[in-house]
Amino acid sequence: MAAGIPAPGNAAPTAGDSTRFLISDLCSELETYLEPAEVEEVYRAYLLGAESHEGQTRKTGEPYIYHPLAVARTMAEMRMDHQAISAAILHDVMEDTATSKDRIHAEFGEEVAELVDGVSKLTHLHFQSKAEAQAENFRKMMLAITRDIRVILIKLADRLHNMRTLGVMRPDKRRRIAKETLEIYAPIAQRLGMNAMRRELEELGFSAKHPWRAAVLERAVHRSGGNRREPMKNIEQAICSRMEASGIVGRISGREKSLYSIYRKMRDKHHSFEEVFDVFAIRIVVDDVDTCYRSLGVVHNLYKPVPGRFKDYIAIPKSNGYQSLHTILFGPQGIPIEVQIRSTEMDRVAESGIAAHWQYKAGSESSRTAQSRAREWLKDVLEIQNSVGNSIEFLENVKVDLFPDEVYTFTPGGDILVLPRDATPIDFAYAVHSDVGNRCVAAKIDRQLAPLSVRLQSGQTVEIVTAEGARPNPAWLSFVVTGKARTGIRHCLKSMQTDEARALGQRLLDKALGGLGTSLKHVSPGRLDALLDAMQLPDLDKLLEDIGLGNRMASLVGRQLVGMEGTEAGDDTEEGAPPGQSLAIKGTEGLVLSYARCCHPIPGDPIIGQLSAGRGLVVHREKCRNVQHEGRDRADRTIALEWSHDPEMQFTAAIRTRTANRRGALADMAAVIADHGSNIEHICFNEQDGHSTAMTFLLTVRDRQHLAQIMRGLRRLKDVLRIARQRG
Repeated sequence: MAAGIPAPGNAAPTAGDSTRFLISDLCSELETYLEPAEVEEVYRAYLLGAESHEGQTRKTGEPYIYHPLAVARTMAEMRMDHQAISAAILHDVMEDTATSKDRIHAEFGEEVAELVDGVSKLTHLHFQSKAEAQAENFRKMMLAITRDIRVILIKLADRLHNMRTLGVMRPDKRRRIAKETLEIYAPIAQRLGMNAMRRELEELGFSAKHPWRAAVLERAVHRSGGNRREPMKNIEQAICSRMEASGIVGRISGREKSLYSIYRKMRDKHHSFEEVFDVFAIRIVVDDVDTCYRSLGVVHNLYKPVPGRFKDYIAIPKSNGYQSLHTILFGPQGIPIEVQIRSTEMDRVAESGIAAHWQYKAGSESSRTAQSRAREWLKDVLEIQNSVGNSIEFLENVKVDLFPDEVYTFTPGGDILVLPRDATPIDFAYAVHSDVGNRCVAAKIDRQLAPLSVRLQSGQTVEIVTAEGARPNPAWLSFVVTGKARTGIRHCLKSMQTDEARALGQRLLDKALGGLGTSLKHVSPGRLDALLDAMQLPDLDKLLEDIGLGNRMASLVGRQLVGMEGTEAGDDTEEGAPPGQSLAIKGTEGLVLSYARCCHPIPGDPIIGQLSAGRGLVVHREKCRNVQHEGRDRADRTIALEWSHDPEMQFTAAIRTRTANRRGALADMAAVIADHGSNIEHICFNEQDGHSTAMTFLLTVRDRQHLAQIMRGLRRLKDVLRIARQRG
């Protein structure tokens, strides 16, 4: 052994390791499935790792190299290739030692260097908060996974050993690491189909985060165990005898629910311990798919199935590639029995998930399914990354996709789309393609038109109706559930706002320059470039965007462009425009133009605009009290506006009424409003006495003339005592 390299074996074993795992043990394990030259390369990685970590110890007091060895052991149990094992041994050297990526690349090649880099944290960057740092580390890791899925397998093995040795940490740090494990790493393991890894991470995380709850549940399970053994044994024997009589060979075993599974069901479904624990679980493993279905018939003949509780994950696998038949039976004395039936290959993949791709490459259809499902998910992750604004938003969107209680839906062509529980047609549309989601205008469920916010159910066929020029509605963000949909909507809205802000900014700047006797196209390129340099802006588009969003004043920019920087703001009225040169509003300007809720301006009203930083232009009625109050201090942000001759949308107007208290009076008013082609958006009951009720209606109208017609119709009702438009 090289000088200076510790010889493992003398330190006390850590929690989770009954015996010390040595490099010789690892090499012996690897020799069972790797070539001698590959084992030699892993040993060289160990020598570099031991050299790099020399003198470092863990909080347990043992040499640090024991931790990478333990990670490599888990990877070897997954039958991973030699590059992944080498990267597992070296996964901390870039972060915790002076060993560089270039050295790893030179000695072990690009593949190992990229794997190590993907697992390493961002240690040399500074962040505004710990949450941002954690989110950015997660983002970097997920992007590395999209390039090579082995990165996450190393990270999961690393987290597993850290959880096994978590007892030496301070209680607050234990809880923080356990929370992160339960919220991110255990769900990732489940998303990749690695159920054995997921169960252990959940159990260790639950015990560390909620030690008292785990201890109470463990005692309750122990007390109840004696009462379950005899009935469980009888049920297993009955199923075994019936299968033998039918000529079916298989492996039957009873399963106990994990503590975390019991806890989560008690918490989420508000069940007592007895309601959750009093379910007997049986797993049947047989040779092939045909025998799975034959076994299902055997158990259904032995015990009656519970209606509606059968799930066929063989015909329709879960999104992580998991396949099995699930059924609930009425057992002896009405005891519920949960039975899972799967083939030997499905059982391997159910425990190992995507790792089965390396373990059982030869002809394993299920392992290829797990691999392809994981790739599909990672493709969605990459799409989310390309659209989000920051790391925290990325982390939140990916976390949504890590808890997918699934719904199985069909396209009109018969293809299956797996979506999270509570998914909507909008989620379905974005799952098909981002362009379909962006252009979605309606949805048909089982050939019937349905609201875009309806929750989808398994088995439904969904058809998305699209239209050219359609765009996402910001209200969709309140009900979509998938990270891909949420990210796609936000990205599209942000692009729309940017385009609309530039268009509005150009109109405002041209209006300001017009008042100064010129226009944007007559400004010399040299003067424009000088102004952009002084403002530290990359191009004219960014300047126009800032103006449209209200972050810069068009009047001041205009003066600078024509060389009038010394002119006092306020010398020119209405952004420098002479009377009569007001900005025309159509109503289709989009996200950067909004209508004040204090006065609800509609076509026909004299209007005025106020620029609001980050929001763009807010339209008020001229006599709105808020404009008059703020106008003294914000004259430079006030813009003269007028309606175009053909406004192209519906507007909201507010009317106040006092109505006699008579049954049916509100229905009569609603009928009049509907007859005049309007819609009630909101009703507010302001006050009520024994004889009358004061109400405020928000109505959709085309213009002042339309509103006047509605009000005249309401005045004709005998129960309407008084009616007036609400003023700002």
